[in-house]
Amino acid sequence: MTSREEFEKREENFISAYGLPSTHSRGRVTPEEPCPVRTEFQRDRERIVYCNAFRRLKHKTQVFLSPLGEHYRTRLTHTLEVAQIARTVARAMRLNEDLTEAIALGHDLGHTPFGHSGETVLKEIYSGNFSHPIQSLRVIDILEKNGEGLNLTHEVRDGILKHSKGYGNILPKDKNEMACTAEGQVVRVADIMAYLNHDLDDAIRSGVICEADIPENCVKTLGASHPERATTMVKDLIYTSTPQNGEMKLEITEKVHQAMDELRSFLYHNVYRSPRVHNEFIKSKKILRELYTFFLDDENNTIFARELDALEMPDMNTSSSRERSVCDFIASITDRYALELYERLFFPSSLV
Repeated sequence: MTSREEFEKREENFISAYGLPSTHSRGRVTPEEPCPVRTEFQRDRERIVYCNAFRRLKHKTQVFLSPLGEHYRTRLTHTLEVAQIARTVARAMRLNEDLTEAIALGHDLGHTPFGHSGETVLKEIYSGNFSHPIQSLRVIDILEKNGEGLNLTHEVRDGILKHSKGYGNILPKDKNEMACTAEGQVVRVADIMAYLNHDLDDAIRSGVICEADIPENCVKTLGASHPERATTMVKDLIYTSTPQNGEMKLEITEKVHQAMDELRSFLYHNVYRSPRVHNEFIKSKKILRELYTFFLDDENNTIFARELDALEMPDMNTSSSRERSVCDFIASITDRYALELYERLFFPSSLV
């Protein structure tokens, strides 16, 4: 018996009836020989951690563009905090931690530079259907490994696609909006728990708001500090969720749910839409819009081909439209790369 098979037997004994053992996966689009050491979901987790798109998350904005302080969150640290919360919940519910972590680590692989302003501008100039969850699947299936993709399992891909709720319900009633596994559903909730907490933390650190501005009900219900809020939300989810009709139904008490919604609304109006944050996003949208237009009009394709090589991305012009290929590039670059590229292309340079 291989190490993988021994671990799979342990999974069958430990994971509850509502979790998904690795041996029950629907598999990959392209079948592969099993690994003698790792389960299928462990392989997915490692493929995500070692891919280029994951490394680029360290230079992509969470909320604050190019912050001067050392402790502001980036898209990468956000991802790690989501994974930590999701694993904690999965462990308490006896779900598959490896599947949960793989989904959490991969959920933002397709996120644009400059936070949600990058996503907004690509909706405006490329397609109204552009979204970072769909782009994450494109990264996973096509763009990584020079066009080969990562060939992840069905359950990880599904969880990544359905992790985002935008400003919709935290726990929608429509089952089609939720991941097909309890593990994927946990990541969806962990995502909002993470950003409610750390975006508030960073907003206070930056001086955009102060602690006295936080709605009284949020402090009273969730707690006055990052650890208190995280503990309240995680415990509420774990102790309120119950099995129904053979599935684990994730639930949050009405009191905590209302406080989370109130905190999300507070962040939207007082942080994300604050002049200090929003004005920088307007500038970043201009940068991405002009880069998109420049590469769309690059007739000889030499500059675009060079930039794709620098990012180790495949040239999709042969299999996709020019617009699609440029969109993939813009979505993939980091904040830092976008700023340096913009300066290189549009700023005058010394001839001496």
